[in-house]
Amino acid sequence: MHLKPGLLGTATLVVGEEHTAPRLGSGRAPVLATPIMIALMEAAAVDCVERLLGEGQESLGVHVAVDHTAATPIGLAVTATAELKQVNGRALSFYVEARDAHEIIGKGQHERVVVDTERFRAKVRTKAGMTG
Repeated sequence: MHLKPGLLGTATLVVGEEHTAPRLGSGRAPVLATPIMIALMEAAAVDCVERLLGEGQESLGVHVAVDHTAATPIGLAVTATAELKQVNGRALSFYVEARDAHEIIGKGQHERVVVDTERFRAKVRTKAGMTG
């Protein structure tokens, strides 16, 4: 694992009706839903580190603490950025931010943990009652 603070990742989407609060059940205003903004922030964190993980490893989101401070209407692009701030063993801490063409719409912190892909997937299969 070659992860060090300062690494950057990004993710972008153009807000469509399917990304709005009414569609997700998170409100009535026809603007970017908070869960979509958070998912975009997580995608930026994945973009930041996944390519640098070892063979058979992946990262999982385990904590999000963000403020959604401005509305974004349908048709505007939103770009999320993630900066790796700290690496503590398998634990990764990021500063995340999302902005549209006009302003920062959200920011905060996101935590991920690096796991062994096969071991993690085996636990999920066991939990689901599946075998091999």
